[in-house]
Amino acid sequence: MDETLIDSDTLPLSRKSVLPGAGFFTPDREGPSEDRIARLGRAETVVVADGDADGLGCVALIREAREDPRLDVSVEDDEITYEGTVPVVPTSPHRLSEALEQVVEYTPEGVEVFVCDLCPDREGDVEALPALVEHAASVSWFDHHQWDEDLAALVRANDVELVVGESDEECTTDVALRSLDHEFDEKYRDLAAVTRDHDLWLREDPRSDDLADFAYWGYYELYVEVVREHGADLPSEVERYLEERRVEKQALIDQAVERAELHTIDGVVVAATYGRCSQNEVCETLRERGADAAVVVKPSGSASIRGSDGFERCHEVAGQVNGGGHPKAAGCKPDIYDDMLDYAHHWTTRGAVTKQVILDAFRALPEQDDEGVDTER
Repeated sequence: MDETLIDSDTLPLSRKSVLPGAGFFTPDREGPSEDRIARLGRAETVVVADGDADGLGCVALIREAREDPRLDVSVEDDEITYEGTVPVVPTSPHRLSEALEQVVEYTPEGVEVFVCDLCPDREGDVEALPALVEHAASVSWFDHHQWDEDLAALVRANDVELVVGESDEECTTDVALRSLDHEFDEKYRDLAAVTRDHDLWLREDPRSDDLADFAYWGYYELYVEVVREHGADLPSEVERYLEERRVEKQALIDQAVERAELHTIDGVVVAATYGRCSQNEVCETLRERGADAAVVVKPSGSASIRGSDGFERCHEVAGQVNGGGHPKAAGCKPDIYDDMLDYAHHWTTRGAVTKQVILDAFRALPEQDDEGVDTER
């Protein structure tokens, strides 16, 4: 492949906004890298976590609780050689099964396992769980999403310690902080509070956007080690790095906002848009413009759904289209992409099919009475 075709650094912003990143076109088809295999091979504890600030915050806490040596890192580090005994397998809900299989295949028998900030959408996501439990000394699972009761029972039936926090009160870093048998410094309590501020979209602490952006743009090992050293008060070199990146970030937000279209569905104003962008800021802007709920479809095929005080059923919408989450924040990836032609249509139509599928899920929500109880249509 001509790599210049997918090089985000050379693409015009208008095209970068509608195409996925280079990693989409060059997936790791041969399994984990030799470096990751080596890290997993010396693990005493391993963390399978979502790669956002909340999931990586859990990694920082677990490394601290297990007294893993800290690394001396710089924001200029593109990749970090991690030589500790608490490696992380960053993943997403849609690749959870694959991540669990990696732990079984590459870590020593008797390893301690934590799964953090990940909620399975279907039984297939936890197919590897029996093998993982047999392989590991213990498996603990910390989360704060809205769990299907049957899936939660299935996980617990496999002898997994599952702790799920209240999704509108705690982030998963909060859950890890109170669940780990360790006396954490105040710095880590502050880190959990600031992470919660962003993850629950409270936006009362200006540092929370910094954490979220740094986790998104920085190499995951860099994020973990910086917050272990500094907590939520990021050093000046990181602040300068974020300031530079935010110029382009705002331009991508503006393009996504301009593409948005409003739909009124059973009295709910839903804004739907498309683009590679920071979905939280896009959705916040659309809510300020009158939307009760907002949908941001990504070039990768996934989508983020955000609600408001007037709409708290995002997880129900996402649950219909291969996803899940919280009442006011959820994600999904509709199962509609069979080959690259489908993705080509997705990019050229700015996610038209995906938007329609999600809007149909809004329409399919059962009616509710004044107390929020489903009624027959």
